[in-house]
Amino acid sequence: MKILVLSDSHSTLRIMRSAVSHIKPDAIIHLGDFFDDGEVIRKENTHIRFYQVPGNCDRHRMYPAHPENLCMSVCGVKLFMTHGHNHFVKSSLYYLLEDAKAAGVQAAVFGHTHSPLCEKRDGIWILNPGSCGNGCGTVGLMTVDCGEILNCRILRAEDWEESV
Repeated sequence: MKILVLSDSHSTLRIMRSAVSHIKPDAIIHLGDFFDDGEVIRKENTHIRFYQVPGNCDRHRMYPAHPENLCMSVCGVKLFMTHGHNHFVKSSLYYLLEDAKAAGVQAAVFGHTHSPLCEKRDGIWILNPGSCGNGCGTVGLMTVDCGEILNCRILRAEDWEESV
C-alpha cells in the first residue's frame, strides 16, 4: 500500500493533484499550510483515505477543535502526524522524536521547514516531505505492507512515473 505525504502546499494544488493522479495512493496525509488545500484534495478523492493536521498558517482556515497532532494507524502502520511548528522542528527534531517514542509509533511525519528529510532515528522513520507548494514540488511516499514500512522516500515530479 502507498501513503502519499504532503505538506506546505500554500495554495498550490497543481503538485498535489499531479502526485495523487500519478502515484495512486491508498492514503493521503496533508500536514498543513494550507488546511483548505487539503480539504480540496480530500473532496476530489473521496475514495482515498485522508488524514490532515493544521499548520502554523491555518488558525483561520479550519474549525478550531481540529487536533494539531494525530497518532493513529494508517494502512496498518502507526504514525505520529504533526505540522511541526509546536515541536520546534526548525531548530531540532528532539521534541518530535520524544513525542513519537512516547506514542510508540513506527514513523513521525511533519512539515513546516519546507526541507525534505527521510531517515530512520532510534528505530522510527522520520519523514518531512518538504513543500509541495512554493515552487519546491516535493512529496513523501511510504510503501507499507503487513504492518511494516517497507520504504520511505522523497519524490519530485520527475520521480513519479518510477514509483507507480
